[in-house]
Amino acid sequence: MDRTEKREFVASLAAVFADTSMVVVTRNDGLTVADATELRRRVRAAGATYKVAKNRLANLALAGTRFEGISPLLKGPTALSWSADPVAVAKVLVEFAKTNEKLVLLGGALGTQTLNVDGVKALAELPSLDTLRAQLVGLISTPATRIAGVLQAPAGQLARVFGAYAKKDEAA
Repeated sequence: MDRTEKREFVASLAAVFADTSMVVVTRNDGLTVADATELRRRVRAAGATYKVAKNRLANLALAGTRFEGISPLLKGPTALSWSADPVAVAKVLVEFAKTNEKLVLLGGALGTQTLNVDGVKALAELPSLDTLRAQLVGLISTPATRIAGVLQAPAGQLARVFGAYAKKDEAA
């Protein structure tokens, strides 16, 4: 990489850090090409990004951002993952690390809060943003459905009573 490419990379990484809410740092000690490809595919499917970056350039991009606390984690062969949905990136990386011991979680940051490995794992156990939204909509719509049922019940009962009287009058 020449200097202009490095400057562009640092600027693009700094822009990412300004827009994202979660960054996870991992160490990839000898991932095979097939494993790395599979990891990238899973991360991309979750709507996240996985990037191997030079630590020095990543530290330059982190300077002055809310994720500056993860700078000490950037030693050795590290990679950064980020996503707008904090749970999605943590879930994918924790699941992959369970099946492949060559991917080691080092920590991360959620906004200004620096997380250790246990913090990232705890975040991965939470339901995803889409699941939480679905649960919230379910909670909101359930009372509305019950109210509609209660309001319709008297009208239905009245209709049955009128129907019974109408049949009684026809029979007589």
